[in-house]
Amino acid sequence: MRQTSTAPRNNKLKPSSNLIMNGSVRVRVIRTLLAIQNGQSLASVLDPLLNSLHDGDKGFAHALLLTTLRQWYALERLLDSLADNSIDEKEVRTTIQVGLTQLLYLQVADHAAIHETVEAAKEIEFAHATGLINAILRKVAKNPSKFRKKCDKKHSLPNWLAYQLKQDWSEQYDDLMQGLRQPAPMFLRVNTAVTSIEDYQQALVEFEVEADLVELTSGLQLDNSSDTATSNSIVTKGLRLHQSTAVNALPQFAHGAASVQDMHAQLAAPLIHSALLNKLNVKNDDADDDTDTSNNEIHILDACAAPGGKLAHWLELISSNESSLFHVKQNDEFVSLVSKVKLTAIDNEAPRIERIYDNLQRLNLSQHDLQQTERNIELNIVCADATTWQGAGKKKSKLVFDAILLDSPCTATGVIRRHPDISILRTEEDVEQTALLQADILHNLWPQLKVGGYLLYVTCSILKQENVEQMQDFMTHYNNVAAVEFSDDCNWGIEQAIGRQCLPIDSESGDGFYYALLHKTAE
Repeated sequence: MRQTSTAPRNNKLKPSSNLIMNGSVRVRVIRTLLAIQNGQSLASVLDPLLNSLHDGDKGFAHALLLTTLRQWYALERLLDSLADNSIDEKEVRTTIQVGLTQLLYLQVADHAAIHETVEAAKEIEFAHATGLINAILRKVAKNPSKFRKKCDKKHSLPNWLAYQLKQDWSEQYDDLMQGLRQPAPMFLRVNTAVTSIEDYQQALVEFEVEADLVELTSGLQLDNSSDTATSNSIVTKGLRLHQSTAVNALPQFAHGAASVQDMHAQLAAPLIHSALLNKLNVKNDDADDDTDTSNNEIHILDACAAPGGKLAHWLELISSNESSLFHVKQNDEFVSLVSKVKLTAIDNEAPRIERIYDNLQRLNLSQHDLQQTERNIELNIVCADATTWQGAGKKKSKLVFDAILLDSPCTATGVIRRHPDISILRTEEDVEQTALLQADILHNLWPQLKVGGYLLYVTCSILKQENVEQMQDFMTHYNNVAAVEFSDDCNWGIEQAIGRQCLPIDSESGDGFYYALLHKTAE
């Protein structure tokens, strides 16, 4: 999935990436925060920061950086209330916020938090502000519980985003504002081609890693061969770890037994796979008795596929014995619905495509691995722009794909818990620009979907403009699109006029994701 990334406006500070490689731990964290404020993503600066530190300092630096980012705007408001005069120097503000994080959220000893933060100001050549920094931190240290309550009272988002979320989610607003400030749980998707989820859960116990089984039920009202809708129930199972754990501490991770994937993200592949199975079953039911429906080549698309988590999950489902397109139980007999699956994955950024290859390689799902199985699966990964790319190439017909998974570009507001830099990097203008980009992709891909095919629209946004409102606008442009309804047995998300929306409200839930399944009814 692509994420838009826009640097904050009117920012003259331009720290170079090597600045975070020098100085004390706190200095490196401050310089990292300055780089983020200048438009660099957390993903691009976190590894250089941690790799520059001794192992004993990495945990503290990671906690200090992530916690400061999660509480960023709340700390800013607190700082403004503590200062007699406006503090305009970004370096000074950032240094004080790092000190406040230690006192209010990390329970660092007062003398250490204050002394080391003041020394950090000297290291970054802002010694003239040490008196101010010392005074503010000492004031907070006298009554940290009071100032913590003041900091926690409201949201920690830019005002424009908080306002929009209140407009979109008035009933859930208070819980959502607090939920976005918390760390996200770590979920695992087990590769059932390698092991069962129950066996892997037991293997985790042997590695002293505790995890709970999570089951999400999805009901879809899919059309059948009688032109009526029937409920199709899908159960998606994952594991939620009690504590986040390094992947090298997970059993058989390097050999593809499991992947780190948010629980709500794990819904994507089962949803589009179930819709595809329904399409093929309808075609099979409608065929004449003497028609060999197994001699059937299908084409499917994963658009905006990087880094490849949902693509890998879909490949696992396609090739597994339980839900395979090649191994389906009908009337107490196993039949093959297809003879060959051609899966195309596109993304417009070459470095991110390399991550797709790396992920598939670890999961034994590369094209070479697929060729070694009895499944006839052809995987084609293309670096291309989804707003203009044509799957048919120069061929006359544009009707190419039986199913499309569109993991659409978005502002990624639903994953702020994991990427708290998003609240700093995003602007109000980004939402409008992203919505236009989403529409361009939809209008390019929809004509390439075959009649009877399905398109699953997915975002990790919690803004309605990018989600349900995008779908409502899209459907006004076509008379051959129907929104598939989710039935009442869904145990995740909030029903929308079209699709369902997940919100990251509590410490055990998945991230903010939106799902809408569209059915093409005619040319």
